[in-house]
Amino acid sequence: MILAGGAGERFWPASRSDRPKQFLRVLGRQTLLDATLSRARRFARKDRIWIACGAEHAKAVRKASGLPASRVLVEPRRRNTAMAAAWASHRVQRIDPDAVLAVLAADHHVPDAAAFAKDIRLAARAAAEEEVLVTLGVRPTRPETGYGYVQVGPRARGFPRLCRVRRFVEKPDGPTARRYLAQGDYRWNAGIFVWRASVFLAEVERRAPDLHRALAPFRRPGGHTRKAVEAAFRRAPTLPVDVAVMERSDRVWTLPVEFAWSDVGTWLSLAEELGVGRGNTRGNRVLGGEAVLEGARNNLVWAGERVVALLGVEDLVVVDTEDVIFVTKLDGRSDVRRLVAKLREAGRDELL
Repeated sequence: MILAGGAGERFWPASRSDRPKQFLRVLGRQTLLDATLSRARRFARKDRIWIACGAEHAKAVRKASGLPASRVLVEPRRRNTAMAAAWASHRVQRIDPDAVLAVLAADHHVPDAAAFAKDIRLAARAAAEEEVLVTLGVRPTRPETGYGYVQVGPRARGFPRLCRVRRFVEKPDGPTARRYLAQGDYRWNAGIFVWRASVFLAEVERRAPDLHRALAPFRRPGGHTRKAVEAAFRRAPTLPVDVAVMERSDRVWTLPVEFAWSDVGTWLSLAEELGVGRGNTRGNRVLGGEAVLEGARNNLVWAGERVVALLGVEDLVVVDTEDVIFVTKLDGRSDVRRLVAKLREAGRDELL
């Protein structure tokens, strides 16, 4: 199940409401959605791949994925990942009561698809045999404050690589993130989950009563009509699945993984992936169009049709789109969503 409902506001102005991040060719020739579909096909048959997305992107998702309409779940309103995951689990369980779901985000970057598939299969076996909810934990490479963390607990019996989860931590501050990196028992919570659909829904009932009540229309005969879906989403809380269920459950394991991963969720994380600040190009990277750089260091440039010229500046993100020129420091402190919210309040159409 690929969750493709995000707006990608942290990646504005390259991502827009009608062209979110998963439809961009950020790294390589494939869009992030296409790359996610390719990874999914390594461990699941094409007829077992599903996508959940918003109504505004349903047509584009169907075209990009080639999936039939019956396996593209169109969310009538945004309710974050808890509701999307619960609806997906309900739909799949009706078809296969013993189904195990791998819940993936549409906008992650994972260069080693083979290692990814191997670890998903291992997590799926644990989820099926032990009836646990598995989250993948990525080894942190920097004290990232934009990611959630999971603290790795004792080893799980019978599955040498899997561990119980001690706790989840949401987006720590800088000093705390540096401490986690030094301790070594914290992992980035990648937001990649594997569970048996029935086990997850049982945990929703135990740990997230508001969400469970919202799902009531799905439990009725013929409960996945458009009317039922609208009623369920209208009542559902707006929460990420981590907060709604995973942090409250005592049935959560983590699989520490060694493959490289990024959610490419911010301009800083993209710069990290592209090696800005490293190599013999004075640390600059240019994407898209043309740039002239003189005495400039450690800058990320997203160029459009115009030439972008930088003189004597360093540690910047410069994004040139058809209607916006965006400049910010490459230090991870800039919250693009605050700027997007200000534009939305002003009724600006540069968000479209």
